[in-house]
Amino acid sequence: MNKYIKFVIAALMIAAGIYLMNNRNIGWGIVVVILSAIPILVFFKNEYILLAFWFLRKQNIPKTSHWLSKITNFESQLHKSQYGYFHYLQGLTLAQEHPQQVEPLMRKALDYGLNMKHDRAMATLNIAAGALQKGRKQEAQKLLEEAKRLDTAGMMTDQIKMLRDQLKMPSMQKHMHNPNMRQRGRFF
Repeated sequence: MNKYIKFVIAALMIAAGIYLMNNRNIGWGIVVVILSAIPILVFFKNEYILLAFWFLRKQNIPKTSHWLSKITNFESQLHKSQYGYFHYLQGLTLAQEHPQQVEPLMRKALDYGLNMKHDRAMATLNIAAGALQKGRKQEAQKLLEEAKRLDTAGMMTDQIKMLRDQLKMPSMQKHMHNPNMRQRGRFF
């Protein structure tokens, strides 16, 4: 549903409430006017995003991705403050099956903006993990420092410590040899 249709629904509900109050149904008119706040609230906090956060909190990733899939065009369905959280939730749902697709989504989420510090820390941590996976150690180190700075509650200290330990390991790509080529000569 387009986000501006919600304002039209709220305006119609307010008009219906005023009509009921003029026809001596003051109680029902007040109830309808109060209920008109729901479409206005849902304009700023999209219902699909709220449901996706609910199921993510319950650690039900398939339901989270199901509710996110209902958002077909995020620019017409969401308020600008929700763009970042849409990409953030998409990145979190793809983290288990497709970790290589998480980094661009988290970068978009940070570009659009996340309100909470721990959400920015989680997004930065995921970007650092992607950079480390691709062998960009200096970028991963900078991102880990930023994630540690953003994690004021200390919720991600274990993950940050684990990624720091992985940074200390040597890159296996430079030291890996093909075991079939060790004993072969030039001509046989």
